[in-house]
Amino acid sequence: MRTRTHLAGRVVALVGLSLAAMGVMTLGSQQATAATCTAGTTNDFNGDGVADTVIADPDATVNGAKQAGLVRVVLGGGKGVSEISQATTGMSATPETGDSFGVSVAAYDADGDGCSDLVVGAPYEDVVQDGVNAVNAGAIYIIHGTPTGIGAGSQIQGYTQKGLDSTTAVETSDWFGFSLQAGTTATGAPYLIVGVPGENVTVDGKTYSDAGCIEYIQGSTKKPLSENDPGIPGVVEANDRFGYSLAGTNRYFAVGSLGEAVGDEKFAGGVAVFNHTLSDGMPKPLLGLDQNSTGIAGTPEAGDGFGTSISMTGYRPNDQTYNSDVLLAIGMPGEDVGTLADAGGVAVVRVQPSGAYTQVTAMDGSTMDLEGDAVAGDFMGQRVAITNTDTSVVTTSATVRLAVGEPGKDTASVKDAGAVHIFRPLDTSIGAADQELTRGSGLPGAATARDYTGMALAAGPTDLYVGVPYSKASATSKGVLYVVPWTNIDSNTSTGTTTYQPGSGGLPNEGAAFGAMR
Repeated sequence: MRTRTHLAGRVVALVGLSLAAMGVMTLGSQQATAATCTAGTTNDFNGDGVADTVIADPDATVNGAKQAGLVRVVLGGGKGVSEISQATTGMSATPETGDSFGVSVAAYDADGDGCSDLVVGAPYEDVVQDGVNAVNAGAIYIIHGTPTGIGAGSQIQGYTQKGLDSTTAVETSDWFGFSLQAGTTATGAPYLIVGVPGENVTVDGKTYSDAGCIEYIQGSTKKPLSENDPGIPGVVEANDRFGYSLAGTNRYFAVGSLGEAVGDEKFAGGVAVFNHTLSDGMPKPLLGLDQNSTGIAGTPEAGDGFGTSISMTGYRPNDQTYNSDVLLAIGMPGEDVGTLADAGGVAVVRVQPSGAYTQVTAMDGSTMDLEGDAVAGDFMGQRVAITNTDTSVVTTSATVRLAVGEPGKDTASVKDAGAVHIFRPLDTSIGAADQELTRGSGLPGAATARDYTGMALAAGPTDLYVGVPYSKASATSKGVLYVVPWTNIDSNTSTGTTTYQPGSGGLPNEGAAFGAMR
């Protein structure tokens, strides 16, 4: 039995799996929309016009295999729950210990039939290629939605890195699928981005371990990208982990490199921003950001982890009729605040089509008027989630919300309970309307030591999703997901929050890290 360390620091057991590289479909091929599917709703896997909820549990036991992982889909409108794992009929793999199916998930309409399709990453999958077992090479799976739901009966494609892109190779510890981003470009083309932060990159005969890359797919274009490609900011170095985090909109996407060295400061971190316009077979690089960039607050220091988590949302200036710009939230959970190690911080940057950028705000726990204080080990920015609640109007401070995870935050009586800090990032005074949500204060339940609330966040225009996959409370010891309307947060109530947990609402009473999100 082998052991290996997750990028996030968890150690799990791993045994081998043989997974053949499979043929490649055209992921972005456009087909006529099926009459039984209604396109236009995000995360709508049965095409009925009602959004569905995806809940991952990458540590779940499947068929006796610990941490094999699974994903559950709750269909909107009370139409049932689907469970998807490597044991699902149609899968090309078998659940084995440590696969972590569900570490990353994304949704988009890959085949243009009107039903959303689910992409699931299993970055710790072992892959046998040409008789050699590549440990932790990784795999992804595309599970197609149907008018009757998703899961058993769905068309399922499984891909290794080489199976997806024949110009690449399957290698040990690539972590292919550690991060995912998918959607539709402004021209209507579906796109998929797969993070491969463990990829080794060779430049001029020298190989840099864990430099990282991404696989970018738009229509029939498939392109591996690393910092060695033309125009991409940064220099290929060992441990950059380019592709550790991903974010995107219909016009832009960003790639985080938490291990990027800035000068002599290792793991200071950086972020590269692109638009989806293809030139010479690749998306256009726009800019690179780190704490040494002009106008970005702070000083790059070893271990800051700038870009550990990133999130994007559209921004419409008052002289435009569409969301021409983007707001990019960047978490730096290892930032020291004075002498307070790993207190953490966040920056929000506006990016324009030209690549010009402006930092619109930056904060840490010591920022004036913020709820709470900076404390060592808070890890503020471990997760960030930004959203524009109304992209049909000119963007203002009233329409944009930012959620920031602080998984190491203590309450008055509970250590490492964790919190989610809510901001209006375009406010002139960032502390004017901020809130801290904890379990029992803004979120249901009661705070328990080492809950690490804030480790799992996602945001949409209507709701904030807060997962507590490592909950220690007896009632939610298998994990829990809260779906909180932004209107509830604005009015300081948790009354309208929907709670998902194993054993209720039609969900099987099994789980280990239910509600995990990247």
